[in-house]
Amino acid sequence: MPVGTPFHARTLPLSRSLGYREWAGRLAATSYEVHPEHEYNAVRQATALFDVSPLHKYRLRGRDALRLCDRVITRDVSRLAVGRVFYTPWTDAAGHVLDDGTVQRLGEAELRVTAAEPALRWLTANAAGLDVEIVDETDAVAALALQGPTSRDALGACVDGDLAGLRYFGVMPARIAGVAVEISRTGYTGDLGYEVFLPAESALVVWDAVVAAGARFGLRAAGLHALDVARIEAGLVLQGVDYVGARRAEMASQLYSPFELGFGRLVELGKAAPFVGRDALAGHAQHAPRRLCGLELSWDDVERLHEEAGLAPQLPATASRAHVPVYRDGVQVGRATSTTWSPQLKKLIALASVPASAAAVGALLDVEFTVDCRRRSVGARVVRLPFFDPPRKRS
Repeated sequence: MPVGTPFHARTLPLSRSLGYREWAGRLAATSYEVHPEHEYNAVRQATALFDVSPLHKYRLRGRDALRLCDRVITRDVSRLAVGRVFYTPWTDAAGHVLDDGTVQRLGEAELRVTAAEPALRWLTANAAGLDVEIVDETDAVAALALQGPTSRDALGACVDGDLAGLRYFGVMPARIAGVAVEISRTGYTGDLGYEVFLPAESALVVWDAVVAAGARFGLRAAGLHALDVARIEAGLVLQGVDYVGARRAEMASQLYSPFELGFGRLVELGKAAPFVGRDALAGHAQHAPRRLCGLELSWDDVERLHEEAGLAPQLPATASRAHVPVYRDGVQVGRATSTTWSPQLKKLIALASVPASAAAVGALLDVEFTVDCRRRSVGARVVRLPFFDPPRKRS
C-alpha cells in the first residue's frame, strides 16, 4: 500500500482534489486543484513546486565509485567534473535501454544516481571486484523541484549559498533554514529550474522555508498532471510510457536502443572505459530502425471530426499516456505514446515512435483520434524536438 512522502503533512492539506497516484510506493499528488491549469501556469509563468521524493536515489562512494558508474552508463564519467550533472541512459548487454536518469558528481569519489526504476541490484551486480559503497538513499533523502521563470528568485530568497553562480546541469551544497542540502540546476519541465535534495527528517522545515520565500514570486505547489504536460512540451520521454525498460519488455518490439529514443548524443562509444552494452550499440548506431519524433496534430481535423459528430471540440485537461496508432498512407507505421494540448504553444502535440523513413521533419502522417467512440484519424506533421525550449533554461 502506498505511503506518503516526507512532505505529505504539508501537501495533503493543499489537495482540494484529493487526486493521488502511486509512484514507487509513495503517494504522489496528480493535482492539488480539480483542474491543473493554475499549476501548469506556475511552471511557465512563475514557480511550480513539485514533490519528487519518490525518485530512486543511490549514493556511490569509494575509490572505484567513478569506475562503477563508467561500467553502467553510456556517457564518459571521466569528463564529469565535481559539481556537474550528467543526464544519461543505461543499457543491458544487448544494448537495450533499461532506464534513464541523472548522475551528480558530489565529490572526488562520490556520486548520486537518480532513476525511475529500482537499480540497486543492477549497480551491485556490476560492482563486483570494485572498492565502492552503494547506498540506497531513496527513503532517507527527500527531493523538491522548483521549476519556472521565477524559480531562481524563489529559491535564492531562502538559500544560503551562491545559487546565482550555479550553471545549467550543475550541483552544489547549500543550506536552507539551517539544513544542509544539495541543489542541482536540473528538472523535468524543460524550463529554468532546480532540484533540492535534503534529509527526509528535515523535509517539513525546508518545505516551510521554500514556500514562505517563494510566495512573492508566485510559487505554487503542483502535481503530476502539470508535470506531464510540461515534460511533453520539453520532448522528455517517460520510462514506462514512451518506452518500456528492457527488464519489463515482453516482446521484441518493446526493446529500444538509445538511438531510437533520441539518446544518441548521450552514447559515447569511444570512451576509454567499456560499459555494459557498448559492443552491441556499436552496431546499432547506424541501423536504428525507429526514431522518437514530435508530432503537431491538425486542430482543423479535430474540429471537423467533432462537427461531424454534432459535438463541440473540447481541450483535454490532462495529457494522455494511451498509445494510439500512427499511419502513413493508410498503413500503421508507429505509435504516439504521449499526447497533450500545449497551453504554451496552443497546439495539440504528441511524442511518437515511427520508422526512421517517416521521421524527417515536415513529414505528413496521420494519428488515430476517437470522437464519440468512433476511431478516426487526424493529420499530423513531424516537428523538431523539443516543442518548447526557452533560453532562460540555460541562461
